Amino acid sequence: MKATIWHNPSCGTSRKTLAILRETPDVEVTVVEYLKTPPSVDKLAQLYRDAGLTPQAGLRTRGTDAAEQGLPDADDQTVLAAMAQEPILIERPLVETEKGVRLCRPQDKVHEIL
Repeated sequence: MKATIWHNPSCGTSRKTLAILRETPDVEVTVVEYLKTPPSVDKLAQLYRDAGLTPQAGLRTRGTDAAEQGLPDADDQTVLAAMAQEPILIERPLVETEKGVRLCRPQDKVHEIL
């Protein structure tokens, strides 16, 4: 099985999720450090749609200026555009496999798509 993780190596939950992926037999992991290589607006929209989440549910508010920008109450396209422009606004980690997408907070949520 192939798995892609949008990863922030500074995030403990992201590191723990990546460890679960790497320890799971028969999982080929692609790591995307999203702060260096942000996903496009279209990719973000697809990830949240496939996870059954709104972009607002995937918005990182802690340690960001998302609230000051009015993003928690903004429309989907505004939130997605802000995330693509400022990837620190993306809550992490997101993991995508053939079984779906999960925002892996807590990290054990990754087991739902393995």
